[in-house]
Amino acid sequence: MQSPSAVKSRFPTNGREEEVNTDADSMGEEAEFNWEEYMEETGTGAAPHTTFRHVEISLQSSFQPGMKLEVANKSSPDSYWVATIITTCGQLLLLRFSGYGDDRRADFWCDVMTADLHPVGWCTQNNKTLMPPEAIKEKHGDWTDFLVQDLTGSRTAPANLLEGPLRGKNTVDLIVDGSVLELQDPSDPFLYWPARVIRNVGGRLRLRYAGLSDDHQAHDTWLFYLDVRLRPVGWAVENQLTLAPPTALRTLKSAPAWQEALDDAQDDGRKNPLPLEVFKDQEDLPKHSFKTGMKLEMVSPWEGLQICPVSISKVYDDVFFQVTLDDLSGDAHPRSVVCHAHSRGILPVQWCLKNGAALERPHGYGGQDFDWADYLKQSGAEAAPDTCFPDTWQNRGFAKDMWLEAVNPHRPAEVCVAQITQVRGRLLWLRLEGVAKQLSEFIVDVKSADIFPVGWCEANGYPLTSPVKAVCQKQKKIAVVQPEKQLAPSQPVESTPISHCQPVAMDSGSVNGRYCCSKIFVNHRCFSGPYLNKGRIAELPQAVGPGKCTLVLKELLSMLINAAYKPGRVLKELQELQDQSWDCQEETLKAKYKGKTYRSTIRIIRLAEQIPDFCRKVCVKLQCCPNLFSPALVADKCPENCSLQTKTKYTCYYVKKRRLSKPAGGEETTAGDVVKPARKRKKRKAIFVQKKRRSSAVDYTPAGSPQDSEEEELLPSGSEGTSSEPRDDHTDASSVEATSSRPRRAAARHRTFSGGVATGAQEAPQGRRRSTRSLSAHSQNNKYQTAKGQDTQGEEEGQLVLDRNPLEWTVEEVVQFISSTDCAPLASIFQEQDIDGQALLLLTLPTVQECMDLKLGPAIKLCHQIERVKVAFYKQYAN
Repeated sequence: MQSPSAVKSRFPTNGREEEVNTDADSMGEEAEFNWEEYMEETGTGAAPHTTFRHVEISLQSSFQPGMKLEVANKSSPDSYWVATIITTCGQLLLLRFSGYGDDRRADFWCDVMTADLHPVGWCTQNNKTLMPPEAIKEKHGDWTDFLVQDLTGSRTAPANLLEGPLRGKNTVDLIVDGSVLELQDPSDPFLYWPARVIRNVGGRLRLRYAGLSDDHQAHDTWLFYLDVRLRPVGWAVENQLTLAPPTALRTLKSAPAWQEALDDAQDDGRKNPLPLEVFKDQEDLPKHSFKTGMKLEMVSPWEGLQICPVSISKVYDDVFFQVTLDDLSGDAHPRSVVCHAHSRGILPVQWCLKNGAALERPHGYGGQDFDWADYLKQSGAEAAPDTCFPDTWQNRGFAKDMWLEAVNPHRPAEVCVAQITQVRGRLLWLRLEGVAKQLSEFIVDVKSADIFPVGWCEANGYPLTSPVKAVCQKQKKIAVVQPEKQLAPSQPVESTPISHCQPVAMDSGSVNGRYCCSKIFVNHRCFSGPYLNKGRIAELPQAVGPGKCTLVLKELLSMLINAAYKPGRVLKELQELQDQSWDCQEETLKAKYKGKTYRSTIRIIRLAEQIPDFCRKVCVKLQCCPNLFSPALVADKCPENCSLQTKTKYTCYYVKKRRLSKPAGGEETTAGDVVKPARKRKKRKAIFVQKKRRSSAVDYTPAGSPQDSEEEELLPSGSEGTSSEPRDDHTDASSVEATSSRPRRAAARHRTFSGGVATGAQEAPQGRRRSTRSLSAHSQNNKYQTAKGQDTQGEEEGQLVLDRNPLEWTVEEVVQFISSTDCAPLASIFQEQDIDGQALLLLTLPTVQECMDLKLGPAIKLCHQIERVKVAFYKQYAN
């Protein structure tokens, strides 16, 4: 009987506490497999999603860019106008009314499930008015003539996708359990038989031949829905082909039983036919040029790790032919397979020799070393010409050591973690993890529909066979809380809250407009609060999405975490966010700070209608403007008037109690007395000591003023206000943010502490008070101070004024700017790397070090000049 200590919970702890348990009982605890952690441990990356063409196609909407439809006019709901689909995202369509031409300003998103959309011609049939929007009504004199020209040669959106049960569904979701298709016999291309869909996993179908029951599961077939062996019901009859049970299964049933099964399947297929949109992306098979007796090489369908000599044994027609494995032993039963010109794994003669791969000798071959020239001479056969084969050099971007998910060829129902061990031309050598070693390696074509990108199983709610290493100890769990040394010994550890929502496996077939959202905007002008770095917020994209709610929000929250002064602290705040009314699922987010990795399970809502409430509560939790990120774009002025806020005023209000109970060094007490300044960081003092000596006429900001308290309160942690711990830097080592402004702030603070006399905050001139509202405002204030304080003019570089938007700079203009700075020797690198203005604004310290191969000193100097351009850009052009 197991001891109680041996029974372990398999539910996550949400990262609330750090566990270190080396007990033997914990060694067998099964941890949930996490791709991100696993790739981090192995030091290798995932194969790009774009290399899996079949998966990319399966995610496409049934609506195609360029399709026309009729949409209700916003300004006049009783009228309609023709619109063109610009792009799609699930059930969301980006539309542009006809008449706007290439003008994108009036583009708008709509949900197929809720919007008033109709195929072209609907208004005419239903006596509805077609009227252009007011904004372009005067653009054309004769709109009827314009519509005739605009609609000529265009495609209209299918009516069945705009109304009825198929409304808004993606192509792959049109295939539901019980759907009937016709499946080609693997050994005879002219033979078909109906098959029912037992399960649809992201387009990968589990099929069962009509007439077979659950007792015959071993004969189920797994195929991707784009496979050319799948056809709609009635296709065989229309093309004069034979409907007969599969050759290998005919003995399982009597002839009358097979006929009854055929009649039932055809009736079901006629009652609930699959839309033809399901088959629109199937490739058209070209005609081949093979002749009987030709020799070629082929990846063995029976021995997955071998490439063998084969022969064309039969040509059925100009599309299909039969390939037979060469066997010279005489008494062996021939192994054959039906192929077409685009069959995976067929290769020309000498392919292995040219690509450094091993070619298996035919069984019974007498010589020690196989030579194609001798073999062709002995057999009296000819090699198939290279023109018979598809592109044999295409690798699609796959590379050695990349990770992906792959079907186990020995168990087609199983999808495993797989790594690429070799890439040769269009072939990949894969090794499956968590599978017996002798069965773990095999070869696939880059176009195989049995390989999938990292995360495919999780996205489709299908189990993934993970490596044995996924069984780990408890110490693999990493805490989200800050290091315990920052807490007083008597301070209790916060208890773990009860999780009100467990991870939900999303069924791809149930996803509709409710689970997709349009863009979520990052309103850069809004107040960023005490946790988020304004400079990093300014570098985020203007919007994230559209897409699936959980994916969009996960991406957005990850960006906010990385934009924080202390990412771990923001991660902890987000972890505590919950609401009983939310329909949510759990996602794991990660943060890195000062060499430590923090992970936590965050509850993210799934429904589009809950996004405004979720965004607002996240903003409130992070003490920033409720509109900092929101489904609504803040164009000019924020409704919250957050531009009047500063971090100083905000934190004075929200952390007043902490500051009263634990006054930080250099802050005022309630009585106006100044306490002893906190111990300063020696490293920063050493860096700026020369500047302090040269600055004699600067009007110092008094200690204890809001300006100084701002510096103290920017980094909330478990030890706010304590004077025994040195203050942390405001940035990670991973990036340099606003390097042109930080030295000024640090130098001013050290000059304040060394002034000897602390005056009241009211004595500081109001025009000189610093603000952290934006990088540009901060730089402008410093420029003003430099102009007034004559002794500081040589201390720092002046404000950079640009005569042209840096986003429009050419490579030559970038080189010219770099040449005008103290980084002129590096200008040639920008010329060689073709870095224009847009690329310049995206450069960060890690990128500069890695891509330009610079040491830390020159890289920091270069980043300082780049930051000057960024600050000037924000001030002059960002608005």
